[in-house]
Formats: sequence, structure tokens, C-alpha cells
Amino acid sequence: MSERTINLSFPIKENILLSVKESKEQFLNEMLYSAALAFYRRRKLSLGQAAEFAGFTKPEFIEKLKKENEHIFDFSEEEIDEIFADVKR
Repeated sequence: MSERTINLSFPIKENILLSVKESKEQFLNEMLYSAALAFYRRRKLSLGQAAEFAGFTKPEFIEKLKKENEHIFDFSEEEIDEIFADVKR
């Protein structure tokens, strides 16, 4: 049985998009990532759930967190690289 999907929508004034210099799609992607990160930081979503919420695979989400110097695990860089090597196999 698959999970139900719920669509949410909300209005954004055009000047907000102009201020952040992003298209609607870029803005939505950034909002989804930011919300997923916030829920992950507060431990309301697991890493995998946050990745799914933001539209990433788990390895892609971890890589994005790494690039943005976000705390992922209490693992060293070498241990994280080993995790990615295992995933790629």
C-alpha cells in the first residue's frame, strides 16, 4: 500500500521572489530543503525522511549537508566517505 500524498499551497507575493532572485521552482526547492533541514535539526524527521521531504535521495541530501557544513552525524570525514563508497557499490 502506498502512502497518500497531500498537496499544500500558499500565496507568496511576487516581490518576495524578486527579492530572492529565484524562479518559483527554485524558491519552492529552497523552501522544501530549508523546511526539511529545520525538521531534521529538531529531530522531527529522520535523515531519510528529511531527504525525501526535500526531494533528494539520502546520499544526495547528506552531500548537500556536507557542502553547507551542516552537522550530519558524529562521524569523521573518512567515515562519511566510506558510507558513500558503500552506497555507490
